[in-house]
Amino acid sequence: MAERAGVRITGVHALSALGRGADAQLAGVLAGAPAFRPVGRFDTTARRVGVAATLPEAGALPDELAEAVRAACAAARLGPGERAVAPLLLAAHGGAGVPALARELADGCGLAGAPRAYTSACVSASTAVADAAALIARGDVDRVVVAAGYLVEPDQYALFDAGRALATDGAVRPFSAGRRGLLLGDGVAAVVLESAGAARRRGAPTLAEVLGWGRAGDGHHPCQPDPQGRGLARAVGAALRRAGLRPEEIGYVNANATGTGYSDAAEAAALRLAWGEHAGRVPISSTKALHGHALEASGLLELVVTVLATGHGKLPVNAGWLGPDEACPLDVIRDAPRPAATPYALSLNSAFGGANTALLVGAA
Repeated sequence: MAERAGVRITGVHALSALGRGADAQLAGVLAGAPAFRPVGRFDTTARRVGVAATLPEAGALPDELAEAVRAACAAARLGPGERAVAPLLLAAHGGAGVPALARELADGCGLAGAPRAYTSACVSASTAVADAAALIARGDVDRVVVAAGYLVEPDQYALFDAGRALATDGAVRPFSAGRRGLLLGDGVAAVVLESAGAARRRGAPTLAEVLGWGRAGDGHHPCQPDPQGRGLARAVGAALRRAGLRPEEIGYVNANATGTGYSDAAEAAALRLAWGEHAGRVPISSTKALHGHALEASGLLELVVTVLATGHGKLPVNAGWLGPDEACPLDVIRDAPRPAATPYALSLNSAFGGANTALLVGAA
């Protein structure tokens, strides 16, 4: 990749039902086998649906977050002094309890004080990444640690089940005909972002660069996206403009697509609005079909697998595919991973309330 004054990703770690660690995530998304199984963590006998993508040996969320942060910092080769001046941005479910969790995590991992907490539903983690990149790009800090976590638990599971959002056939089928909804999944991840200068001075490894980011709302409905995808289209456009790239240079989109009818069709409409006919020529898949929907942590888990897959030169399949849907005229990756044609990829996320984010990365 050509030298850029971008924001570098120098360390990652992640946990999901695909396994523990970056290597397990890459192997899992490229194997293309969904990780959904009957839930053993709590009783689902009163629920319509009884499966999720859980890692049976996962510990308590604070412990898993601490392990993720320490592992990402170790992968980035950060010493104690470098950690001590790196702020923490944490995305997690739990509302009022998240700021205290963020403080405990920062203190326990030797990071700078005054961490930020993000609880903006399914764009929490991607918003944190965008904020971290902006802080670094402005020169406010040299590096930031972003962490995010959600482990499937009974309360949110019950809410999604009662709202008939969970797929009754036990599979997530993004952009496909016959899709029936989403399934929840464990996700804990941490990422170290640094300025290009700071990373270069200490000889840090570079996995990728965060080249662009965009955020936009549509305000259409509390729970349903704008059918025309106007908010997400603006976020995509902002990310490309910030990166100075054309749509033709994007080689992959890891879509928000949850396997729900309204959401997937709106995302396809957003890409058509942003890119016109070219939207149907960009390879796309949603890795939620493999590791499930990790709610507040989705944006970071999906960014990690996007970076790892594009860096490896292979693009994950869109699992659960049954057949084309005329509302989603996209180049969906089916059957087997596809070679990456360019190093540039978008990771998209959307949330209840009409919030949308786009993160544009370039693999090293």
